[in-house]
Amino acid sequence: MGSFFILKNKYLLEPCASGEIVVNEVSFVRKCIGADSSHGDLWGKLICTNFKVSFITHDALPKQRFQVANRLLGEHDVPLACVEQVVTVNDAKGKQKVLCSNQKLKFNPTELVLYCKDFRIIRFRFDEAGPQSAKKVCLAIAHYSQPADPQLLFGFEYIGKQYYGSLVNGVDPGGGLQMPLFDRPSEWDREIKRTGAAEWRVCSINEGYVVSPSLPEYVVVPVSLADQDLKQYLCFFTAHRIPLWCWNHPNGSALVRMASISDPLQQRKLDQRICSAITKSHPQRSDVLKSDLDKNLPNIQDIQAAFVKVRQICVIEPFEESEEKWLSSMESSRWLEYVRAFLKHSAEVVYLLEGKHVSVILQEEEDRDLSCVVSSLVQLMLDPHFRSLTGFQSLVQKEWVMAGHRFLHRCNHLKKNDKEESPLFQLFLDCVWQIINQYPAAFEFTETYLTVLSDSMWIPVFSTFLFNCPQQRTENSMDFAKSKCIPMGEEKALRFPPVWDWSQQFTPKDQALFNNPMYVGKGATCVQNGTVKSFRRTKKNYSSTLRGMPSSLRNILMDGHDSLTLTRRNSLVPRLKPDFSQIREVVESPTERFFRDWVSRPADLQGMLIPQLLPSHLALWRLYFLRWVPEASIPKGGPVTAYHKLSQLADEVEKLQSQLRQYKGATPASTPTSNPSAPPSDHSRMYFKAGSTHEPSSIPEYLSSSFPFSPVGNMCRRSILGTPLSKFLNGAKTWLSTETLANEAL
Repeated sequence: MGSFFILKNKYLLEPCASGEIVVNEVSFVRKCIGADSSHGDLWGKLICTNFKVSFITHDALPKQRFQVANRLLGEHDVPLACVEQVVTVNDAKGKQKVLCSNQKLKFNPTELVLYCKDFRIIRFRFDEAGPQSAKKVCLAIAHYSQPADPQLLFGFEYIGKQYYGSLVNGVDPGGGLQMPLFDRPSEWDREIKRTGAAEWRVCSINEGYVVSPSLPEYVVVPVSLADQDLKQYLCFFTAHRIPLWCWNHPNGSALVRMASISDPLQQRKLDQRICSAITKSHPQRSDVLKSDLDKNLPNIQDIQAAFVKVRQICVIEPFEESEEKWLSSMESSRWLEYVRAFLKHSAEVVYLLEGKHVSVILQEEEDRDLSCVVSSLVQLMLDPHFRSLTGFQSLVQKEWVMAGHRFLHRCNHLKKNDKEESPLFQLFLDCVWQIINQYPAAFEFTETYLTVLSDSMWIPVFSTFLFNCPQQRTENSMDFAKSKCIPMGEEKALRFPPVWDWSQQFTPKDQALFNNPMYVGKGATCVQNGTVKSFRRTKKNYSSTLRGMPSSLRNILMDGHDSLTLTRRNSLVPRLKPDFSQIREVVESPTERFFRDWVSRPADLQGMLIPQLLPSHLALWRLYFLRWVPEASIPKGGPVTAYHKLSQLADEVEKLQSQLRQYKGATPASTPTSNPSAPPSDHSRMYFKAGSTHEPSSIPEYLSSSFPFSPVGNMCRRSILGTPLSKFLNGAKTWLSTETLANEAL
């Protein structure tokens, strides 16, 4: 990592990740926990490695300690990639400084504040520590949290260390994953067969990334488009990104995403040629409609600005959820407005595919940001396969990772360009949570899973979130392997573990927290005897009491007089009149009729799902945004209490069914097979097991509305004062903090 720091050739006494080494450390450090005093603070050693900031304490923790453990991180650890800002403070001089890489620090710090991308604010005091040691560890954290090159991200050291021994022994790092990564033609073929897209084929013109560096090596295109034609057209598309097939509806309609056509003279000709090919792929030769996402949705800068405001409101400003000021501030951030905009636009695309039986092209300038969100949400609403755990993971892999979403830039892992940063993936996960919140039994996974997935973006080990595209991973890993003389055998590039290999982070028991005990579904599709089992809609209807059904179409798509309405242009669906007094005079449109008919039927959890979009239907994702705020925490309360009871009930039902099968003399062959996406956990998919009849069925003391993300010492305290909101509105990203930061000198 350069010569700025000399690495100490020793490992921590505690277990370390592969390739992790200590950079600097300081003893007699106090981690601040108490709001108004030092009572309850923890004493220990602060350590900076090339992977994380670690705090080792020997203080006695409460009896009911945190229950879930990450295999890569300790209870008080923060990955360096998760550190957004490093602020040092000197009380005596009344000075503070935001540290950047390779900077000098002219004063000895008495306090260190870490602002984290997962909404944590962590404070350390150096009252008893050596001044020079404290300064060195602060500089080390600032330096290593802002790498200058992708190959300096810890993931390269992590996987490189494994390759030295694993390939010699014939072990495939990150291998054994039972889900498609869409990095080979056979996996695209299976998806084509699963969706019944008979008139589409796998195209390999980008093999070796010779056509477009941001596209995967294998893409799916209409059968009627020859490779030679595609090679002729590709130069007219932005970044040579030819149209990409996403999904096929059972009625034959296709969902396609496409970059804009850079040559205006070729616009009409190419549009006609592409649309004609897509039309030929439809059994009824249906029309093709195009949606310009750049015109219809907020841009990445607007989304980033809204996210920064939400972070200010949830973490720094005083929390009083019942007060009008706090609610007004949350509304003015526009975050929920943007969540609604993406859900609404996706629902409009669903109407076209399902209701009008037409194919839809999602067009965006480079087809790498907004289209990832919309294409994923559309498929989630229409295809129950993607609501299973394995199916959802394959959806993200297909529409985000392989399609070339710029995770490296959008996550700003290198801290180089703030203008490129934008929480598109967090926005998508929030949209998914909104649908889960309305249809809890339709999804196999939980909000805990969504939160863990978001947190995993800041663990720089997984290929899923480290790169802008597959080609960048290949190029950088080849260069790194060559520079480090890593034996790669027949491999073209280092095989980073995908985040979907959850055993890298959690035990099977802890992975059970991902499973939804209310899930009603068939689970993921599988291959049996070489045949891909396609999903089919069940004819069974489930009780509409599982969700709050709206009484009219206005509760779904209408732009009423509410504060969360986004001004829209060129909407795919004709806008409904917002003047309620004129509704009776308006003739019902096909769009209105389609959704009115849909909401009048009982919910089919294995069929199409459309979220309700009035402001009263959308909520703040508390577990994600407020989990570190003590005032927002509900001891022995919140959604986890319901999850606890349901898990115990589901576990008891499974045990009773097993006993019943044994009583009837069922053979092992007649026992239902477990879901392939569920981790084995002592023959139970539930984290909370059913106790014996003699055990009390009380809620454990350690449960709270923040479970499982709020161990002792990681919650933000209100003694931390934030930067004025005006600085955020003016574009400043500085998160200055603590009551001691009155002087902004230096």
